[in-house]
Formats: sequence, C-alpha cells, structure tokens
Amino acid sequence: MPELPEVETIVRDLAPQLTGRRILRARLSHDDVLRGITRRRLTAGLANTAIEAVTRRAKHAVLHLGKRRLVIQPGMTGALLIQREPLSADDSKYAVLRAWLDDGRVLIYHDVRRLGTLLLLDDKGWSDYDAALGPEPLDPDLDVEALGERMRRSRQAIKKVLMDQRVVVGVGNIYANEALFSARIDPSRAANKLSQTEARSLIAETQRILRNAINSRGSTIRDYRTGTGEPGGAQLDHLVYGRGGEPCVNCGTRLTDTHLIDGRTTVLCHHCQR
Repeated sequence: MPELPEVETIVRDLAPQLTGRRILRARLSHDDVLRGITRRRLTAGLANTAIEAVTRRAKHAVLHLGKRRLVIQPGMTGALLIQREPLSADDSKYAVLRAWLDDGRVLIYHDVRRLGTLLLLDDKGWSDYDAALGPEPLDPDLDVEALGERMRRSRQAIKKVLMDQRVVVGVGNIYANEALFSARIDPSRAANKLSQTEARSLIAETQRILRNAINSRGSTIRDYRTGTGEPGGAQLDHLVYGRGGEPCVNCGTRLTDTHLIDGRTTVLCHHCQR
C-alpha cells in the first residue's frame, strides 16, 4: 500500500491544484526517506521551481519540475496533502517534506513510519529509472499477449510474478489477491503452468479490478488517504483480501489465509482457485 489505484487517486486530486504553481522553498525533517540524494541537494533542487505537471508511474507520484522530477513512493503510511491552515502537533511531527507554494499553501509529504521514498532525478536518471519498470496495466496500448507471454516465462508463483514491478507495474498484495480470485487461479501456481487463456483472463481481471478501485478512490485498510485527506472506498468491494476465515462469496467454502507464497498474507478459496 498504496498501490496503483491509491496513487492514481492522489495524483488526480493534486494535479489540478499543483500544476502551474511554483515551489518557493522546501524543508525535509528526516533523511531516511531519500534515495540517491542528500537533504541539501533535495531542498536546493526544489526551491524556486515550477510544477509543470503531476503524473503517476507505477506506484509513484511524479512532480515534473522542468529538467528534474520529484518521484514520491508513499509506501505503507505515506500521504500527499496540500494545506493552508497551520499543522496540528501530530501532523507536524510526521510531515517529512514540506514545500511552500507561491499561493500560500504547503504541499506536505506525511509519513508516520517513513516507509516511503523520495528521489529527485534529472532527465537521464528518470529515463533509466522508468526503463527498469514494466508496462502500465491500464495503458490503452498495452500488448496483452506480450505481457501474458512474459508472465508465463517465469517459474515463480503467479502471485509473485503479478506483483513484480519489472513485469507489470502497480499491482501489490491487495489487488493481486483480488485479481487471482476473480480469475480463479491458485496464487501459488507456477506462472509457466498457466495457459494463454488463463494469462489473458488474469490480465483482464487485474485491469477490471484496478479500474473499479480507482473509481472507488482506492482502498483504505489503515493509513491510506486520498489527496483530499479522505478515506477511499474500494475496500468495501474486496472479495478475499482481509477476509481469511470467512465464507467464499461464490461457493461458501471458508477462505484460507497463508504466508507461504511470498511472506505476505495471501487469501484464497481452495474450491474456486484449484
């Protein structure tokens, strides 16, 4: 968390408010969220820069700042908010990055456990970073057949392959559980044992679930908030995630939760996902 739908929701909320604004100055409270850059270089690189666009790539929010990009991966407890009012004591404690805007508001990266990451990349750095990521699952030009074949080349469990950001981006534990259940595929099954039809079905179900989650403004399990500070609603539609021990919505079989596949909670129906 957050996964593609959550970051997409944040970006859609913030883009109209940030595009065209200028960052006057920035302050960072902790260095442990930085990757490949020092605190001084980050704050100096953000000062007096215009925000040309706000987009999403994979699970990252990307602020386009001329020849640089601020890349924010919120991690499990990160949030991006814009505020005009003074922060409360609790909010101030967890405001890792503050960027003062030219209209008097402040863009805040808030992260209770500081599990997210911040990068400031030039054009080449961004090109290299982007090239290492897999395709976007909701790209209208996605080559579904090529993606299916790439998935089927791996001997790993299909759940791990579906969450591998080098294969396809944006899918984490929540939506991998949901997609595999909807496609009726055992999460522990080796990816190279899937048929072409099964791979296409899994991709289609993944796309459907991601789109529905975006429409519901993401899943709030614990910490996630939208770009307006509100909880999402997609968790109300989860059929398996967080429902271990409850009856399957399709057949009534008790859902099993296990940590054996990738160390994360996997919930499945042994009857529907044979």
